[in-house]
Amino acid sequence: MRLSIAATAISVAAILLTFSIVNGFQATVANKVYQFWGHIRVASVSGEPIEQDANTLAAFQKNPAVKNMSPFVSQSTVLSFEQDIEGVVARGIPASTQIPFLRKGKGWTIPKKDSILNEIIISDNIAKKLNIQLGATVRLYFLNTGAVQQRKLKVVGIYHSGIEEYDNQFVLLDILLLQQLNNNELVEGYSIDLNENASIENTTTALQKIMPENWVATSIKNYYPQIFDWIGVQTINRNVTITIMLIVAIINLLTCLFIIMLERITMIGTLTALGASQNFIRKIFLFQASFICWTGILLGTIIGLGLSYLQATTGWIQMDESAYFIKELPIKMDAIQIISVLIGTAIISYISFLLPTLWIKKISPAKAIQFD
Repeated sequence: MRLSIAATAISVAAILLTFSIVNGFQATVANKVYQFWGHIRVASVSGEPIEQDANTLAAFQKNPAVKNMSPFVSQSTVLSFEQDIEGVVARGIPASTQIPFLRKGKGWTIPKKDSILNEIIISDNIAKKLNIQLGATVRLYFLNTGAVQQRKLKVVGIYHSGIEEYDNQFVLLDILLLQQLNNNELVEGYSIDLNENASIENTTTALQKIMPENWVATSIKNYYPQIFDWIGVQTINRNVTITIMLIVAIINLLTCLFIIMLERITMIGTLTALGASQNFIRKIFLFQASFICWTGILLGTIIGLGLSYLQATTGWIQMDESAYFIKELPIKMDAIQIISVLIGTAIISYISFLLPTLWIKKISPAKAIQFD
């Protein structure tokens, strides 16, 4: 019985930990992509720059799912510091935009109206590679219409997303600076952030209906399918792990109950001879099995939630950030999932308990009493 309780507790704890870890991993990695790019990207069908349409943007903002939106411009450039150079992509965003993943520095200086900030925010990967310190002045070289244009910019911030594809490639500038270099006020597109729990697909469809003909709204999942497909694979891994744990728990409970019944064959025969019904005898063993089941579930819940809470508060389990995009093992506990695991485990356990008790009706009282 103690082994059965322990095995049930381990299975329940493993299932709860699996849910917490996979939920945390999927949410953390997805949020990193969303923080950098937004949930939805709006651009022209052909990929050409678009004009800012105030009426359309106002209609976007009326959608209750839209939290905020900001224009962006991207342009390839060469970053130079002292004797070193590095090819990067300059991403121009409004100076009022909150900088994602900022680790060092205060970010943009509050600009005056229509003024252009000669400031830059780089990743810590680029900073380490070129030995650039906060407050240093770097040069950017842009090739526009066959001519090279140079800008001196002050490093006012260093960010770290943990996604090497971004950290090795992008630097952040004031969008007005890139528009000045291009001699226009066009933008490449808009990044749209949604409110929590808003449906990306439904919002994308709703926004598409009110856009000009040459504009298209695309979920950021479609821009980076390799990341989100990888995130989705974790759901398959989760389901396989949970299935294995349930099978182990069921086999364990079936074996335990069969052993208990074998040890009590004489008792079963005596009770049957005294006139006890099969249902009465079955209830005796179901009561014993219930004790095993609920004790195991209770202990498993305490262990599973306790370990999840410990990891969430201390972050003592570390991960390879270059492989998983995150440094600490993330945890996200969902009350509905926890309740579903407890109820589902109990239901499956009780169904499993009924199978061994069907053997009771095959026991002959005369032979059972002489069993010893």
